[in-house]
Amino acid sequence: MTTTTGGTVKTEKAGPVTILTLCYPERRNALSLAVRGVLLEAMQTAMADETCRAVVITGDGAHFSSGGDISSFDGVTPVNGRVRMQRVQQIVRLIVRGEKPVIAAVEGHAAGAGLCLAAACDMVVASDEAKFSCTFNKIGLFPDLAGAWTLPLRMGLGRAKMLMMSGRVLDAATAERQGLVDQLAPAGQALTQALELAEAVAKAAPLSNGMIKAVLARGPSSLEEVMAAEADAQGILYGSDDFQEGRHAFLEKRPSQFKGR
Repeated sequence: MTTTTGGTVKTEKAGPVTILTLCYPERRNALSLAVRGVLLEAMQTAMADETCRAVVITGDGAHFSSGGDISSFDGVTPVNGRVRMQRVQQIVRLIVRGEKPVIAAVEGHAAGAGLCLAAACDMVVASDEAKFSCTFNKIGLFPDLAGAWTLPLRMGLGRAKMLMMSGRVLDAATAERQGLVDQLAPAGQALTQALELAEAVAKAAPLSNGMIKAVLARGPSSLEEVMAAEADAQGILYGSDDFQEGRHAFLEKRPSQFKGR
């Protein structure tokens, strides 16, 4: 774990799963500039790690993340604010476009940029006591970390507008019904269940998961565009060692041993 002033991110390995823990407990794991910088580096490392098959992002202690660290906004200008926004956007690109599946494990509050970070993940496992809010307009800002892209895709346009414009807090059950959460866990068990899910995902062919993410990251597409991407992806995968391994394992009735080749 790299320690910095203003929080950090702890990296752990659990077999093929990399766990990234947001650590800034005095501010409920706010995404300070320091935390964002370490998270970007940790995501880059995980995506480049050949032994990593899935990533879990969680928060230290009782909360996932309270969002942006408002205390760090002194001196922000249109120019330097835009530059620092572009840097943190690299995290979203890695989560959405990276080949490794990313799962958010949410306990407590996921607010503002914390909510958007979770929404950018491929899957969200949340405690049944978790709370979600998107309150950028309470301080006169626009939802960042691609929230204006991920939230409508997850919830639908109307519900995303309601969440972003009203500032209301969603409980976990409502968030699940509306598509923001994919799996509910008992309080204190979000990380445990996220790891179980990550381990199951990690057993699948990594090239297949990477192709699924790459096609879906293009966003809403026409039927013809999706089928063209499908043909491209399937054609590439037919030539992979993992396809041959998966086929032989199925016929031989044994677990597959995928290598990512």
